[in-house]
Amino acid sequence: MLDLLFKNFIRSKGTKIGLLFLLLIGFISLLIGHQFQQKQKQNSAEAASYQKEHIARNATFHKDEMGLLLYYIKFSLVNQTLPLNALAIGQRDVNPSIQSVNIRALEGQKYDSELNNPNNLLLGNLDFSFVLIYLFPLLIIAFTYNVVSEEKESGTWKIVATQSNNTFVYVLKLFYIRILTFVLLLIILLFVAVLFLQIPLDPSFFTFCLLSILYLLFWFVVSFYIVSLQKNSNFNAVILLSIWLFLIIILPATINSYLVNKYPVPEAFELALKQRNAYHEKWDMDKKATMEKFYQHYPQFKSYVLPDTKFSWLWYFAMQQMGDDESAIESKKLETKLQQRNELGAFIAQFIPSLHTQIQLNEIAKSDLGNQLLFLKETQKFHEKLRLYFYPKIFDNAPVNQEKWENFKVETFNDTSKIHFLKSIFPLLIFNLILIMLGWMNFKNTKKQSF
Repeated sequence: MLDLLFKNFIRSKGTKIGLLFLLLIGFISLLIGHQFQQKQKQNSAEAASYQKEHIARNATFHKDEMGLLLYYIKFSLVNQTLPLNALAIGQRDVNPSIQSVNIRALEGQKYDSELNNPNNLLLGNLDFSFVLIYLFPLLIIAFTYNVVSEEKESGTWKIVATQSNNTFVYVLKLFYIRILTFVLLLIILLFVAVLFLQIPLDPSFFTFCLLSILYLLFWFVVSFYIVSLQKNSNFNAVILLSIWLFLIIILPATINSYLVNKYPVPEAFELALKQRNAYHEKWDMDKKATMEKFYQHYPQFKSYVLPDTKFSWLWYFAMQQMGDDESAIESKKLETKLQQRNELGAFIAQFIPSLHTQIQLNEIAKSDLGNQLLFLKETQKFHEKLRLYFYPKIFDNAPVNQEKWENFKVETFNDTSKIHFLKSIFPLLIFNLILIMLGWMNFKNTKKQSF
């Protein structure tokens, strides 16, 4: 019986074209992910090469003053890009994966990003997560909306009802064949991704796979529930496409607008302005006032006395430090609001399967907003470590040629935050079970003669 139903399903030209189209788009998404992966690797390699050459060149040109040298040279921190990131690029195409900073004021450097074509950013990447979230459901709808209604409208359903002992089981078989086909297609794409993108078979990948399968099942149970209402094909198609539009486009856009309005970030502008003004106004202020604030921040440097000269690197870097210190409140507010956006968005998404899946895929691939916030915190620690190391050398005017500059390599931030397995799959499981039960009750309450 199943063999016959499968042959009947797969022999349709529309079915073959649809599956081949989805398979082709899936392969294209893997190619785009590979290109992104290679770009990230190239950027990291170039950053390491550039930093080495950049430090060596400046150390040659500015060999007399440690302060002047450290005014120019930058040190890079790389946000590690996991192989799985090629399947869910997330916010990595917007937020930089490399931070190159000098030891001057940090707040003016933290939010620097790469130059990108805004039109490309608007369209986004056709990565695997896009294909999964947006395109798979459309084809599922196309293959399931008329599972029962088509046979009723063509007059063949009565024959099926007569020959079958249980029409409900027959409907389940029709869905089973389609589910098996799509899951097999998904597994093929993920298998190719493992080989092509060199993705390790670790818990993150298996969670990614399970979440993807549950998402496909969600759209099948949505279609199952609509089919169980026993309406005509036009009704089913319109309702299912409306659900797709609502869950994929309208609701996420509405929630994003809500979050932006609930947690506006005027601090972003205020932060840049405050940091810049806090530094520039120090040129016209009493140097002792600047130094007192600097000593309050770093009491370990009180032994360094401000020389009686018009300019000193001790005073200059103290001014730079004050730029960060006096904008610290705005910086903390901005960080808090971005974190609140992220947390509230994740909470709301638990009730919206499409949005939940997208957020969780990005979180598993370490390409979400949470990862970017952690990277910014690590950048701050990285910058502070550089300051604490170089400040004494600047203030003592240590010889430049005695420093082992070749030891300063590009450092890497590795996001070690754990994946919450149950949090990832639980909402989809609940939605799937609820819709299956509702669909089963609809079929149960319908008499056999009504099919």
